[in-house]
Amino acid sequence: MTDTFSKMPSANTELWEPRYAARAARMQASEIRELLKLLDQPDIISFAGGIPDPALFPVEAVSKAYLDVLSDKVQASRVLQYSISEGDPALRAWIVDHMASRGVACAAGNILITNGSQQGLEFLGRLLLSPKDTALVEAPTYLGALQAFSSNEPRYDTLHLGQTNRTPDSYRRAAMDAGGEVKFAYVVPDFSNPSGETLPLDGRHDLLALAMDLDIPIIEDAAYAALRYDGVDLAPLQALDIASVGSINASRVIYCGTFSKTLTPGLRIGWICASEQLIARLILIKQASDLNSAAINQAVLLRLAETLYEEQVSKARIHYRAKRDAMLAALAAYMPDSVTWTQPEGGLFVWVTLPPDINTSALLKRAVSQARVAFVPGHAFFTDGTGTNTMRLSFSLPDIASITQGVQRLSELIRNDPT
Repeated sequence: MTDTFSKMPSANTELWEPRYAARAARMQASEIRELLKLLDQPDIISFAGGIPDPALFPVEAVSKAYLDVLSDKVQASRVLQYSISEGDPALRAWIVDHMASRGVACAAGNILITNGSQQGLEFLGRLLLSPKDTALVEAPTYLGALQAFSSNEPRYDTLHLGQTNRTPDSYRRAAMDAGGEVKFAYVVPDFSNPSGETLPLDGRHDLLALAMDLDIPIIEDAAYAALRYDGVDLAPLQALDIASVGSINASRVIYCGTFSKTLTPGLRIGWICASEQLIARLILIKQASDLNSAAINQAVLLRLAETLYEEQVSKARIHYRAKRDAMLAALAAYMPDSVTWTQPEGGLFVWVTLPPDINTSALLKRAVSQARVAFVPGHAFFTDGTGTNTMRLSFSLPDIASITQGVQRLSELIRNDPT
């Protein structure tokens, strides 16, 4: 009998390597997801993941919603079955009203339910990008978006707004020289992941003007839009664009929303709001991907949204504002004068810049082993690997005492950095 295993490659050889598609080489593990494994170590103070605090999860309301849905035989039969790809009509109707409260007039046909906003980004990458096309992204930008787009083999160019020498034609020429076209601009305009910064009103108008000149869509990632602690709410890019062009079906802005940061990430419910033509294309991708988001989770999410959305948002704002304040106070109290950081008006992140000679990847190893503190090195959020002296700190998960202690430990490590 032939020993099949004798033909197997050595431990250092990837068995499936010859069979992978070329684009598989562009798939990389998330540096943040790897760092989240540190959460299993109870003595680690983790500023790594932008994870909602479980203390805010409406556990009893979620449990009751599942019981209520499943105790109704007709309802149970519906939510345990396959469903339509565009999403539960009642949930989409709630989102239509929610978008209206943000200044976006739309209809159910403008809404697609997704498995979190991350799936929405992945679908948009598949729909809009061909190999060698250019995606305009901020520097730094959300790592998850880069992962969602990269399997489509794009080229990235840095999106410059405000005082800049970049012209629309320079973006266009650079894309053509690379063998493709500029296909879209991606931004997190409110309390950005990772920087915590907010795109001001004039910057929003500048971006809309740039998109019009280049004739490209804008992907507006609004994951943190509800988490404002200071200042005045700014209109979404989509609302500003509709005011200019007259209707959502004429708008070039694609809005990606989520319930993960306000209600709970475990239900995995997000949405895309865009023109009906674009939504129709995305529905085809949804059908080919997973047929539909879980109907039972949509039904439960709807009950939560109808009964306690505003209450949960209010709780989250109070809860995270206190943590944000604690982190900013600790940074001011303990960090060396050579270190700077952003002052976010909302969201879950503070962006820290160290002296140029400090490499935060190397610092992270010492931080974990010596100070028992974790963070995300900033280079992960740059398409060209720069930002090696930066880091992202999330204040969402640790308690206030741990935030203060963790920043103090990290500051001492930076003061004593051997470089």
